[in-house]
Amino acid sequence: MSKATKRKHVTKEVLEEYASPVGNQSIVKVVGGRGNNLHEVETVDGESYLVSMPTKFRRNVWIKRGDFVIVEPIGEGVRVQAEIINILYPKQIKELVKDGVWPAKFARTPSPPQVPPSRHSEESSDDYDDELFVNTNRPCVESDDTDSESDSNNES
Repeated sequence: MSKATKRKHVTKEVLEEYASPVGNQSIVKVVGGRGNNLHEVETVDGESYLVSMPTKFRRNVWIKRGDFVIVEPIGEGVRVQAEIINILYPKQIKELVKDGVWPAKFARTPSPPQVPPSRHSEESSDDYDDELFVNTNRPCVESDDTDSESDSNNES
C-alpha cells in the first residue's frame, strides 16, 4: 500500500469512526507534546503521565494541547504508561456526550469568546463585535487611555 493510500485510510478512520472506551481504556486530555511522539496527558483524577502515539498515526494525524484522546494502558510502561488508541474530534465528543460516556470533569461549558475592546464608534451594531476573530494564542492586553493622555501631556 502506498503512503498516500495509507494516509487516506488512517485519516478516514480517525475522522469517521465513533469509538468509545472499552475495558481498561480511558478518555484523557492532552496537556502537551514532549517530543519523539510522546504526549503528556491528564486523567479525570488529575494524574498526568506520558502516552505514546502509535506508528499508524505518526505523520498522518496531529494532536495539540487541549485535544482529547482514548488511551489504553501499557503493562510494562514505567515512564510511558499508555498508548493512544483513538483521537477524538468535536463530532465524536458530541456523540460520547449524547451516549453518556463523556467524563463529567471534561464537560465543556460554552464560554463566550473574549472580544478585545472595540476601537470603532458607538453607533456600530453589536453584530459586528460577534463576528470579530479572537486570536486565543495571544493574551488580551487592555490599554488604559488615561495613561496615554498623561504621557502626551508630560511630553509637551
